[in-house]
This record gives sequence, C-alpha cells and structure tokens, in this order.
Amino acid sequence: MELLTTNNVWMMICTALVFFMHLGFAFLEIGLTRQKNTINILFKNIFIITVGLLLYCLVGFNLMYPGDFNGFIGFAGFGLDSPLTDAGTLDLAYNEGYTYWTDFLFQGMFAATAATIVSGAVAERIKIGPFMLFTVLYVGIIYPIAGSWKWGGGFLDSLETPFYDFAGSTLVHSVGGWAAIVAVFLLGARIGKFKDGKPQAIPGHNIPLATAGVLILWLGWFGFNGGSVLSADPELTSLTLVTTCLAAASGGVVSALVSSLMFKNLDLTMFLNGILGGLVGITAGADQMSPTDAIIIGAVAGALIVFAVSLIDRLKLDDPVGAIAVHLICGIWGTLAVGIFGALASGAQFVSQLIGVASYAAICIVSSFIILFILKKTVGIRVPEREELEGLDGHEHGMDAYPDFRMNEH
Repeated sequence: MELLTTNNVWMMICTALVFFMHLGFAFLEIGLTRQKNTINILFKNIFIITVGLLLYCLVGFNLMYPGDFNGFIGFAGFGLDSPLTDAGTLDLAYNEGYTYWTDFLFQGMFAATAATIVSGAVAERIKIGPFMLFTVLYVGIIYPIAGSWKWGGGFLDSLETPFYDFAGSTLVHSVGGWAAIVAVFLLGARIGKFKDGKPQAIPGHNIPLATAGVLILWLGWFGFNGGSVLSADPELTSLTLVTTCLAAASGGVVSALVSSLMFKNLDLTMFLNGILGGLVGITAGADQMSPTDAIIIGAVAGALIVFAVSLIDRLKLDDPVGAIAVHLICGIWGTLAVGIFGALASGAQFVSQLIGVASYAAICIVSSFIILFILKKTVGIRVPEREELEGLDGHEHGMDAYPDFRMNEH
C-alpha cells in the first residue's frame, strides 16, 4: 500500500506539471505572435484544456484504453463508469503504479496537448468557431483512436518487435504536427508573410513571455516524461529526467550555433525552439537512452529545427511559432532514434519505428484534412482580410489584451 501511495503521489505531481505546460504553450504562442491577436490565442488555449478534459472523460479515455479490442478501434463505453471503479479504485489489480482516477487525469492532460500544437501553427488567421469544432473532433476522437494503437495495446504494440514511443514523440507531438501542417496548407499564409515569393519576418510582440513559456515547458517536461514511467521507480524516473534535460540543453545550443553560422546573427527564437526540439526528440526513448545518446539526439533535433524552419518557409507554409519544425520534424526524428540509439537499438526496432511513423502520418493527415476541408468548404476557416489586419481580439472578442498599453501596430 505504501508503494502505491508513493507511486500515486509522483503521478499526481507529474499530472500537475503537464497541466502547467498549458501556461507555457500559451506564453510561447502569444509571445511569438502580434499583440492584436493575444486574447484570441489565449481563448483558444483555455478552450482546448477545458473542453479537452471533458471530451476525454466522456469518450476519449475509453477510446484510447478500450481493453480487449481488434487492435485498430475499440470503445469501452461513455464516461468513467468503468467496471474497474466498482471494485474500488485502490484495487491493485488495476495497476501497481497509480489509481484509475490518476491514470485518467494524467492521460487527459496529454490529450489536450495535441490540439495546442495546431493552435500555434494556425495563429492569427483562423476563425475561432471552426477551430473549436476541429479541436472537439480531433481531441475527442482522432487522438484517442490513434493512441490506442500503441498505448491501448493495439496493433503497433502487437508487432513482432513492438513499436516504441515512451512518452509521445509520435503519439502526442507528431499527431499535433501532422494536423498542423494540413491546417497551415489549407489556411494559407498570413497577409504580408510572403512578399514577391520571399518570406518576411513578422516579429512576435513579447519575446520575454515566449522565453518564459519555453522554460515553463521544459519544467513541465519533467512531468511529461517523468510521469510516463508510470511509477515512482527511482532508477527509471531519475534516468528519464537526466536524458530529458541533456537533450533539451544540447538541442538549444546546437540550434543557436547552426542558426548563427547560417544567418550570421544570434537568434533567441531559434535557441528557444532548439530546446523544444531537443525535448520532443528525446520523448520517444527517454527511458532507454544513456546521457551521451540523449545529447546526440538533442543535438540532431536542434540542427533539424534550423533547416526545417527554412524548408517550411521555402514551401510557402506560414507557421508563426515553428510548431511544425518542433513537433512534427523532431517528433519523427525522436521516434526513429529509438531504433538507432539506446537499449532498444536494432534494425528490427528501426523498421517498427518507421511503421509507427507511417501509420500515424496516415490517420492524422487523412482525418485532419477531411475535417478541415469540409469546414473550409462549408463555413470557411479563415477570417476576413479586414479582421486579420485589424486584429482578431477586437473583432472576435471585443477586447484588448493590454487596454492601457496601446502601441500603433501595422
């Protein structure tokens, strides 16, 4: 019983840390965008966490962990009235690491994160109604079905060499990243982003807030990866936190170095996104890596960020916060890295990782395209030009983020 209590308390602390990541995402997103859209972005972030939790309670949790199912889709019924709760949630037959309730809450925090990634990529130009509808469908249905393929004991978990994704480089980050790239493609770039085919910088209005956001996210990752051990096992939790931190540090340093060599300036936003890239990259195998492996994985992720941001610009895709580079590109890299480094490294594991990446690409691209394309053709997903130029805060929300602190914004 003492062990259960210790494990459960650790899982609750990790749940709180992952919850805190929503503040980090919000800060990062408003910091890297313009003042006139701040309320709009904060509204979206609050909507995601509140509605995400309710949806995960109603359908998501039982879609993601359906018990015995065909490996592709299963559903254990609406709500949290699981038969497991009837016997009392302290029954160790459920899990030696935590109670049923803690399990739900921890996984529910992850579910909301996937839609937050999309929010950053579509910032400053998406209509809030269609975005909210997309969030409901993607977080409520698509994310948990995709999650069940591995974490719910589905077909990817049943491969001869099971696909491995410790804390969600693919299951969380690239699930958000694939939807982000589809959404950005269907939405088009912000007005003024591309001039004569060349990308123009649209500076964020509050880089100190963005920096605070990244440090909060790094702190939250202690819970994101540390909690994914699913117990308070001293050896595994401490190793996981060490690899997580080292990958973040090397990601930031390498990203800053590479971007300064390429662009001849010390770009703080590249430094920040490099840290996040390192964190996303280590997330798939944080419990399987040595410290050296973690530093290499983070370093590659940091370099990838710089090249991915340039590539996305060249493809005329407008991602205000770099979400596609961070969550999709580094998510894929981190997932494949499990087959190259660490305790599981092997050819067979690498093939399984590729199968996993391809499977998630398929469900996420197809489902997000269908949802967003239907919304685009029916109600429209982009705000009118005047609203975009004047700012979404006044038009969609009738308020200003800093009413006593007006700056002329063009």
